[in-house]
Amino acid sequence: MAGHSKWANIRHKKAKEDAKRSKIFTKHIKEITVAAREGGGDPDGNPRLSLAIENAKADNVPKDNIERAIKRGTGEDSDGAAYEEATFEGYGPGGIAYFIEVTTDNNNRTVSDIRHIFTKHGGNMGTSGSVGYMFEQKGMIQVPADGLDDEDFMLQAIDAGAIDVDTEDEVFIVYTSREQLFDVRNRLEELGFKIESATLIREAVTQTKVDESTAESNLKMMEKFEENDDVNNVFTNMLMDDETIAIAENL
Repeated sequence: MAGHSKWANIRHKKAKEDAKRSKIFTKHIKEITVAAREGGGDPDGNPRLSLAIENAKADNVPKDNIERAIKRGTGEDSDGAAYEEATFEGYGPGGIAYFIEVTTDNNNRTVSDIRHIFTKHGGNMGTSGSVGYMFEQKGMIQVPADGLDDEDFMLQAIDAGAIDVDTEDEVFIVYTSREQLFDVRNRLEELGFKIESATLIREAVTQTKVDESTAESNLKMMEKFEENDDVNNVFTNMLMDDETIAIAENL
């Protein structure tokens, strides 16, 4: 699990360091809009919307933007784009499996963009289901570790329903089942812990270790996917050892 969570942390830090606020805001707004459309505009009765709102607040998305996104999703506000979710699968350099989640208002454009990135960086876009079976969906919650005792937090997280806990770069990474993400997040918050983010991820069932050159090629391709405004998440089965992490941090 450590490989994905380390990359998630690097990605999170890079986004903040690069001050790509408008892009971050847009992704949160899309998620809120889709969540409200699918489950209604009341966060108390819509766990996905509740998580989306809390994650947006953590990145300082203005309250007015959040409220407009909810209204757009429920149909109260007909202005703005109509978003749909989609997934793409394929292989990167060295046969690394990719599972990509997007939210788009123009599927044809997004298909073209994703295919172009795969091709340009030595990968191949596959058909639906070609690699999806290699990934298991789980919940991932990030909690700042500053001032917390590792063992005490881990015990409380497990009691709250977590299935695993990692400690990386002064952040606790709490893993949950897909179904328990919302409940575990709320229990940790009730216990007084600060929640940095809570989201669903896709964890590779088995990982593939690569050499430095292949790792760098894949990391560059991952960055290009991440830069695309329609892409929400990029998951791979590349084994992120310490050397690979060092490469990622210096890209």
